[in-house]
Amino acid sequence: MLEELDQRSRSIFRTIVESYLETGDPLGSRTLSRQLSQLSVNLSPATIRNVMADLEMMGLIFSPHTSAGRMPTNSGLRFFVDSFLEIGNLTSEERQEIQLKFNLATTGQTLDNVLTEASQVLSGLSHSAGLVITANNDMRLRHIEFIRLEKTKALVVIVGENGSVENRIMELPPGITAANLNEASNFLNANLSGRNITEAKSELRVLHNSLRSQLDVLAGGLVEKGIAVWAGVSETDPGHLILSGQGNLIGNLGATEDLETIRQLFDEIEAKEGILDLLQLAEEGEGVRIFIGSENKLFSHSGSSVIVAPYRDGNQRVVGALGIIGPTRLNYSRVVPMVDYTARIVSRFLR
Repeated sequence: MLEELDQRSRSIFRTIVESYLETGDPLGSRTLSRQLSQLSVNLSPATIRNVMADLEMMGLIFSPHTSAGRMPTNSGLRFFVDSFLEIGNLTSEERQEIQLKFNLATTGQTLDNVLTEASQVLSGLSHSAGLVITANNDMRLRHIEFIRLEKTKALVVIVGENGSVENRIMELPPGITAANLNEASNFLNANLSGRNITEAKSELRVLHNSLRSQLDVLAGGLVEKGIAVWAGVSETDPGHLILSGQGNLIGNLGATEDLETIRQLFDEIEAKEGILDLLQLAEEGEGVRIFIGSENKLFSHSGSSVIVAPYRDGNQRVVGALGIIGPTRLNYSRVVPMVDYTARIVSRFLR
């Protein structure tokens, strides 16, 4: 599409978008003419209106109401990001602020604490909402333990290699003793540590005869129930959504955005649907991904923008994603390097 625009059309389109990103307001032809003249581009308001009409027919800009100026559509914002956006660099002060907060946060902290800090850092620096997505469906086991709570119930503590901790309550088969609980924990940790749930299930099938010979019937059944509980962690709770700075979304309301949009966004956040869809989209591309409006499945109805980057463990597997969510009127050139740098810091922590 870029080749369809001459230099005059490009200048007008770019100025409309940059003005919208700064103010959130539509830009009229007279104001646009004055702004372009400051850039040594001298065009009359009538000429600008003709170009605006062409850009509107291409679906790049629109008028929010009669006699108003023009502002970019979501398609226009996507075109601007792909064709015109110049990515800036973080200042040394911003890099130091991110590093300092992570240095303070990572000392003796769990992964959940570090990811929460990442969400808060991004929220504070971008003045939007910080977003972190973690996936449980590929969690590799470090340790599993059964702790009796009462005669018929036990707490299953599942610790992943990435530092995540899951606690689940399970029903105990009749006759289970403390010795059975220890046997089952020891067997699982000795044979399945370092495996994800799919590999663990496969290995357990291979070890089935050994399981029966090494453990009594009760402990053997407990091992299989423990695997089922572990699998349930992924099936019933495929990922976590950590969000910080939701109040910034209300503070970012512009002239063309309303509280109904923010209400829809909060409803979508509460539902937490499509977490892994967004994670998969982030994983499919290298580096930072930008989703504008309906392009992001998690927050499609509210017309928000999401800028997200995957973070990786020591084996370079994508284990989550982080970024920011905000109105489409974002300072993309500033936020993109911020998200990228934070994802690199988190990946470094995991290594």
